[in-house]
Amino acid sequence: MRASIGDKILEAVEGDITSYEGEAIVNAANNHFWMGGGVAGAIKRKGGTSIEQEAVRQGPKPVGQSIMTGAGALKAKFVIHAAVMGQDLQTDSAKIRSATKSALELAESKGIISIAFPALGTGVGGFPISETAKIMVGESSSFLKSSRKLKRVTFVLFGNDAYDSFADEINELSLRNSSGIK
Repeated sequence: MRASIGDKILEAVEGDITSYEGEAIVNAANNHFWMGGGVAGAIKRKGGTSIEQEAVRQGPKPVGQSIMTGAGALKAKFVIHAAVMGQDLQTDSAKIRSATKSALELAESKGIISIAFPALGTGVGGFPISETAKIMVGESSSFLKSSRKLKRVTFVLFGNDAYDSFADEINELSLRNSSGIK
């Protein structure tokens, strides 16, 4: 599912974020940036432990902030670690919104053109996928409207439920845009 925002693209695909070939992928991180299970564990397994070592050296940061590291052996060039939870591994809508926005802002400040997000906070954080989709699609579409560098935001989602939730939100956005509703 894809929507155009001016000359920019917002899309959802089902797949493995560690195989993304754009410039940067986002890690659903804790604010100390150690990489355990879920998306973080997959990134560390496929990209190498150097990603975690570089990330941990930059922490801790407040929940909602993001940092960037190299991507090790991944196809992407960078990993943006969005601190969507603290050491308690709990998250909420405000943390997801803030982490999404800070990852987009960091990508923009570094001149990144394409970025891929997982569904932040829905794994270990246990936040409902449908709510995460609303938050992340909303933040990303708003950001792309004024972005100068970032041209493509892709949600790379694991499983039908996650894909369907994000695809539905992007479809709604596309319908609103085509009917002139802001």
